[in-house]
Amino acid sequence: QVQLLESGGGLVQAGDSLRLSCGASGLTFGAHSMGWFRQAPGEEREFVAVISANGVTQYYADLVKGRFTISRDNAKNTLYLQMNNLKSEDTAVYYCAAGRTTIYITYRNQASYNHWGQGTQVTVSS
Repeated sequence: QVQLLESGGGLVQAGDSLRLSCGASGLTFGAHSMGWFRQAPGEEREFVAVISANGVTQYYADLVKGRFTISRDNAKNTLYLQMNNLKSEDTAVYYCAAGRTTIYITYRNQASYNHWGQGTQVTVSS
């Protein structure tokens, strides 16, 4: 079975950095585009970033562009999200998700992804 496991979340101060990881098993990791989503309390789950199967193409939500970097290591079956200059508005549960091999034009939508992790909490204090 497919399993995605996020890690690296925690409590940090505004302006600090965190690196999230998502370890994948049960799927051909290198054959999937991978995305990060987040959900703050009382809000809808929102798109954060996506990366193509080979890592060449990346797209970001406007709110994180320039601060977050998505990357992957296919040899380690691991997806990463480097988060710099964190703001209180970044506080949320962060989820990784596996999509199709190619990034569809609907990459911002949750329905474009087949598998999801359980999430890791990121809390940014001001």
